[in-house]
Amino acid sequence: MTDPSATARSTTEASSADSKSEESLVGSNIDYTRFLDCVHCGLCTSFCPTYLETGNENDSPRGRIYLMRGVVDGRVNLTDSVQRHLDLCLDCRSCETACPSGVQYGRLIEPFRVDAQRNATGGAKGGPNGDWFQRLVLYGLFPYPARMRLALWPMRIMQSLGLDRLIDKSGLNRLLPEKLRRMQSLLPPLQPSTGRLPELLPAKGRRRARVGLFTGCVADAVFGQTNWATARVLQENGCDVVVPRNQVCCGAIHYHSGSEGPALEFAETNSNAFSADELDAVIVNVAGCGSMLKDYGHMAEESSTAASRTYEVLEGFSGKVRDAAEFLAELGPIAPQGPIRKKATYHDACHLVHAQQVRDQPRKLLELIPELELVPLAESEICCGAAGSYNLTEPEMADQLGRRKRENILRTGAEIVVTGNAGCSLQIQSMLRSAKRPLWVAHPMDLLDLSYRGLAPPLS
Repeated sequence: MTDPSATARSTTEASSADSKSEESLVGSNIDYTRFLDCVHCGLCTSFCPTYLETGNENDSPRGRIYLMRGVVDGRVNLTDSVQRHLDLCLDCRSCETACPSGVQYGRLIEPFRVDAQRNATGGAKGGPNGDWFQRLVLYGLFPYPARMRLALWPMRIMQSLGLDRLIDKSGLNRLLPEKLRRMQSLLPPLQPSTGRLPELLPAKGRRRARVGLFTGCVADAVFGQTNWATARVLQENGCDVVVPRNQVCCGAIHYHSGSEGPALEFAETNSNAFSADELDAVIVNVAGCGSMLKDYGHMAEESSTAASRTYEVLEGFSGKVRDAAEFLAELGPIAPQGPIRKKATYHDACHLVHAQQVRDQPRKLLELIPELELVPLAESEICCGAAGSYNLTEPEMADQLGRRKRENILRTGAEIVVTGNAGCSLQIQSMLRSAKRPLWVAHPMDLLDLSYRGLAPPLS
């Protein structure tokens, strides 16, 4: 392990400049008091996934805060070395959970990345840079569920014919660019297409609430069955479920990579689509999307382009957003009756447990399922390495964290892994397949839906 006080300082001193360069202006729009909240106590380091793997102080939350503050102060140039330490951050926000001083790390790293992207593109409003993968795949494909469904059709056919396994064995996939190979390896066995949800699904029994359901982009294309399960669970609990046709991607893919403009446009579209005043809540079943939707007000507040009216509207919308488990816990769930005689373990998705502080609610819902045995998972709150598109852009660190998560899962002896985030599900499934231990990775709503309907899980 490196010395906890010296390494970040050495990087700072090596990068210092006598006068402010253009790069040193990056981050100057951030409320400076947020940097001062960090007292550099180091309690966050044992919770930080990248620090646990590298032991490098620059890859810890306090080290990154020191680097960002140095850039803002003009003491540090935003060199490739400094940028690399910041890029390696998963933005999992586990440091926020650990911090006794209430440091809002997400409110530092995210606007800093936006400003760094703006600086790199010569002041452009967060448009895509020259990287083909970011431009064509992350920005051009993932945020659009219709495009994603179309792109997945060839893989559905290949999987149904077993051609995907043949290609893997033959090594033909090595002809693909590395990031496309990563995408192919992360793709799980695709379920039959579920079709689009209707715009309104009426409550069963006494009507208790009227909610909107956010269906997402990648999650909707790959895990459409979970959106249906969520809608049915909400219906069973007396909710009218509204599914607006004009909703769009939450914007996390853009915003977390520093592209502010498109993220704000997605936010405004979603706010208009859901008519939050007519709903008791906007329900989301993907942790990363939920965190982003709840942060719309923060994003507008930190934006250099958003009007004050935009902030007020988005802040109001964010106040209605609830994770599905969080909402059901508040509403008071109707206990399901169908037994599931299996052993399951629960992985805490970072943007659910750390960013949204939703920890106990999913577990309590799972405990309602008759005969389901829920066993604890060691390091449940440590990131699995997915982190949105991180497992595509930072494969080495993502794989290290994925293997760590897999070993902890296998030690539980569980037959089912439960998690509330699509990215975590993709990452964990991939890691289990690579070890030839393909356990069922499910969403809490998937299990609740089976129990309400009296069905057995899809296990051999």
